Amino acid sequence: MKLLVCLAICGVATVLSLPSREVQSVAVTGRLICDGKPATSVKVKLYDSDTFTLDDLMGETKTDSDGKLLVRGFAKEFTNIDPKINIYHHCGDTGGLTQKCTKKFSIQIPKSYITHKKERADKIFDVGTLNLNAKFSGEGRDCLN
Repeated sequence: MKLLVCLAICGVATVLSLPSREVQSVAVTGRLICDGKPATSVKVKLYDSDTFTLDDLMGETKTDSDGKLLVRGFAKEFTNIDPKINIYHHCGDTGGLTQKCTKKFSIQIPKSYITHKKERADKIFDVGTLNLNAKFSGEGRDCLN
């Protein structure tokens, strides 16, 4: 019984001595075009990319009538977050099977745009104007987004 009490006390002390998860936030803006026109209603998701577990969704938006996006989010982590945005679109698709799954590519957000200890980012990373007709590194298809 004394052993169980000792183990319980040691367990609680260990948990209390662990560092707490820190709030970290990021924000991303930009503009998307397709065929020379604003790419409207394009889905953009902001994630904290994780190595051993599923990525954490931090925020989600769709582009407006001018193709502009603004997505913000935060996560609580023990270590620095690894933020990225995924962009899901049909630009250049000709119908048929390609319409069932969206094109998807990711953009890593520089660590210098992470705000610590706040749920709202101090700086906004601007991806600029992206032409979705281009082929992006790592671009593929996603049927589940």
